[in-house]
Amino acid sequence: MPEDPPYLRIVAELRRRIESGELTPGARVPSVRRVAAEWDVALATATKALAVLSQEGLVRAVPRVGTVVATPAPARRSAPRRDPSVHLTRDLVVRAAIDIADAQGFAALSMRAVAVELGVPTMSLYRHVRGRAELAMLMADTVFGEHRLPAVPPPTWRAQLELSARMQWAAYRQHPWLPRLIPITRPHPTRNLMPYVEWALRAVDGHGQDTTTMLHAHITLFGYVRGTAVDIETEAQAEFDTGLSAEQWMDANEAGFSAVLDSGSFPVFARVSSEEFAFDLDALFEFGLQRLLDGFAVLFR
Repeated sequence: MPEDPPYLRIVAELRRRIESGELTPGARVPSVRRVAAEWDVALATATKALAVLSQEGLVRAVPRVGTVVATPAPARRSAPRRDPSVHLTRDLVVRAAIDIADAQGFAALSMRAVAVELGVPTMSLYRHVRGRAELAMLMADTVFGEHRLPAVPPPTWRAQLELSARMQWAAYRQHPWLPRLIPITRPHPTRNLMPYVEWALRAVDGHGQDTTTMLHAHITLFGYVRGTAVDIETEAQAEFDTGLSAEQWMDANEAGFSAVLDSGSFPVFARVSSEEFAFDLDALFEFGLQRLLDGFAVLFR
């Protein structure tokens, strides 16, 4: 009988450690490099083994931590989770939707999922929201309502725009699904997002530019923050799918990058270290924010 491929033997051993309790929920599992060294296999083989464990739901990637043993999902209860004495409201519906999106991603959100979360019939939700599209708008508005701009702004236009951008970034960091719900070309006049528009326009008002330029500056900055934040969810999904952090993914693909760079066709890029290439999104956001504001300084003197 043929022997199992190396990656399956690794999967079997790590599965045994998890199921026996040797590796407990939340404990870090060996990194790609450690797996490769322990079993004397290529990084690609180690990567494949951890990806299989992730697909089985035994491990999960945690940003800035690494791959850890997943906590077993609690058994689904047949009884409603909501206290029947609590009156169903729009706010309860929206909060439940945010909880689902935070835990499972926006793709997992549906009216039925919210109904299950609240322990109510699906049709009862439509007395409070018209459907998933309106629910998404209410979710975004609720989140921005939790990130309110201060009553007294900083003294300069640049400090005001910096503060606004960082508060938006914090909202996106807390809720990675949020950027995709905020359209630029078809904005919604929501009560908690509109203050960000007014704040930006007031920040640059009185600096010699017309309202079109002022509005374009706001949209450019808003679009930069939102566009960079889209990769928060993308990276989280990639970690879930592969079981690898960005650093581990770079390690696993080191041989491929080395082959390309050793060709001599990309001499400048070859000077970039692997640590520099595995950049931090927060650092990238700050770098871009400052360069964008440097450009604005030409307009708003």
